[in-house]
Amino acid sequence: MFTAFRKYAQFEGRSRRKEYWLFVLLTILAGIVFNIIDLIIPFLGTVGQIIFNLATLIPGIAVAIRRFHDTGRSGWNYLWCLLPIVGWIIFLIYTCQDSQYGPNQYGANPKGMGNQ
Repeated sequence: MFTAFRKYAQFEGRSRRKEYWLFVLLTILAGIVFNIIDLIIPFLGTVGQIIFNLATLIPGIAVAIRRFHDTGRSGWNYLWCLLPIVGWIIFLIYTCQDSQYGPNQYGANPKGMGNQ
């Protein structure tokens, strides 16, 4: 879950679906917690959410780019998320796909399959 933070600004290499989706789960759960805090102490939850979002911006982009690398795609595919609805669907499909078997131009398969 915290691998994305250990590889904070590492845009090279590959990330498994598990690493990407655990990071997404963490950000969703943090958002829920900050919304609950905001209901109890209005200003504190909002400030906390803003700080958390800023702290996870670079790791979030980096883990998504490594996820694209794992499927054999360029990190530039991240720009799909800037295109409303259609781009979001494409982004979702790409991040849900399985790893490309064996090593590719971005590195060894993080699952260790086919790396001989």
